[in-house]
Amino acid sequence: MTAPTKPPHSSSPASDHAGADAGVVGADLHAPVIHWFDDHARDLPWRRPEAGAWGVMVSEFMLQQTPVSRVLPVYEQWLARWPRPADLAAEAPGEAVRAWGRLGYPRRALRLHGAAVAITERHGGDVPSDHAQLLSLPGIGEYTAAAVASFAYGQRHAVLDTNVRRVFARAVRGVQYPPNATTAAERKLARALLPDDDSTAARWAAASMELGALVCTARNETCARCPIAAQCAWRLAGKPEHDGPPRRGQTYAGTDRQVRGKLLAVLREAHAPVPQAVLDRVWHEPVQRARALDGLVSDGLVEPLPDGLYRLPLT
Repeated sequence: MTAPTKPPHSSSPASDHAGADAGVVGADLHAPVIHWFDDHARDLPWRRPEAGAWGVMVSEFMLQQTPVSRVLPVYEQWLARWPRPADLAAEAPGEAVRAWGRLGYPRRALRLHGAAVAITERHGGDVPSDHAQLLSLPGIGEYTAAAVASFAYGQRHAVLDTNVRRVFARAVRGVQYPPNATTAAERKLARALLPDDDSTAARWAAASMELGALVCTARNETCARCPIAAQCAWRLAGKPEHDGPPRRGQTYAGTDRQVRGKLLAVLREAHAPVPQAVLDRVWHEPVQRARALDGLVSDGLVEPLPDGLYRLPLT
């Protein structure tokens, strides 16, 4: 970028200034954040060269709404069992659900299996490097396509996860939190902040994500460790409190999600069809239990059989 270097001049969150703000501060942010990443990046298996594009893709599916500490053991087991997409594609989708374990949001397992099948059938078993081809795979959305293209293939894409969005909201926009859902203004800002060359842009994507994960966290941010604290619009504005829509919480206890998890846990442990009576024992409230089971069937995570039996899906 050739924009003049100076600190952010405004803490206004107005979306029509996003591109201008980025043009001013982008070059000032890249070097310190990337240098910080060089020194502080976690040694994660999907960041190692041997992980390959498939390892990166698996990690991106697993890390959605799930902390690294929970993903690591499942990721290692998954790659040991299915080191290539074709290995997973050859298995029944229910085996992906079984191996997903307690990661939560198990539809991700079915989507990853579907992506593996498509990669095997359309791309000769190799994760495509083309962004449009990635985006056309089952279960691959805007974020995952950009992340795989960037992290696996070193391409220049705006990779916007929750951590990156929070860093940009604070450092450039001067607000504590980004909107609940990604906006067009955030996408415009992220694109304007991208370094010009592919390799630096890919490094910037990983570095800004790590900064949000380790330093510029949702709570108890540690500005003393932040490489761009002196330029952060939110800090310079005195860290104003969030005044947007209420932040969405993630309740679990007593929800249908909890019941679904309990039902799936029984089916994952079983290697033969499970009678309805066994599933009935996992939750005391029959209406909620039936609703959760119906939802699992509707989502393709559970396959009903004659005589009141259930199993993980085979097709």
